[in-house]
Amino acid sequence: MDVSSASLRVLCRIAESGSFTAAAAQLGYTQSAVSRQAIALERSVGAELFERRPDGVRLTPQGLTLLRHARTILASVDAAGRDLSAEAQSEPVRLGLVPSAGPVVLPAALARLTTTAPWIRVTTREGTTPGLVRALRTGSIDLAVLTSRPPHRPPDGESPRLHLTTVRDVELVVAASATGAFAGRTSVHVDELVEAPWIATPATASEPQLGAWPGLPGRARVVHHARDWLTKLHLVAGDFGITTVPAAMAPVLPSGVTTLRVEGAPAEIRRILVARLPGPGTPSIAAITEAVARP
Repeated sequence: MDVSSASLRVLCRIAESGSFTAAAAQLGYTQSAVSRQAIALERSVGAELFERRPDGVRLTPQGLTLLRHARTILASVDAAGRDLSAEAQSEPVRLGLVPSAGPVVLPAALARLTTTAPWIRVTTREGTTPGLVRALRTGSIDLAVLTSRPPHRPPDGESPRLHLTTVRDVELVVAASATGAFAGRTSVHVDELVEAPWIATPATASEPQLGAWPGLPGRARVVHHARDWLTKLHLVAGDFGITTVPAAMAPVLPSGVTTLRVEGAPAEIRRILVARLPGPGTPSIAAITEAVARP
């Protein structure tokens, strides 16, 4: 059966008005055009759909069956039209984030944008800071949430420099099992961490190892290498090792994980930044930057 939405609309109008003439007037067609549509529809479905009577037109049982499906089909077509129209009026923005920023920054920022800038359609991707900087330079993304460590140099040496907006500084802490060796404590001395089993992201040529304490006085004993935050934190919850996390992640840590401040060493501070290409930013870029930067 090959029918068009136009022919299904004709069917619905004939059913509602009870005549070809009235349906034609409502649709803006001629009466002969509606008659031809009706005949073509019957040929297409291979059944008699209309009972032509002196007092008008009624649908046959087959016509009533098709009418029921036609209303469902046309409702979906109309909904698709509305969605496409709304999408055409929206502005897409491609946002990149380092994995540590995602659990805390992204959900809150997207929730704010639904009320402050609902016309923006945000798509996201994760990556390392060097990878996201390259994506910005090549135009693969429009905006990036990055991290930096003291002395907070520019994320790359290319010119012109990226436009950077500081979101906030966050302190690193150690995530440990709530029932393990550090249970019931709120801090730990850095010397106690030297022999502890660590869960860490493997180092790459562009980024150092993530997970082991950066200021550890000695080589970290890494027992599990994992990139995924969920994997690392559930290993911590099971008391299979400890890892380093931003303090801002505390509200979203899984059950069984506690955080410890590190004593006996300088605080490890990381800065969250929003980066974009230099030059004037669009209103959508400004709205997303503000949504990310709000505490």
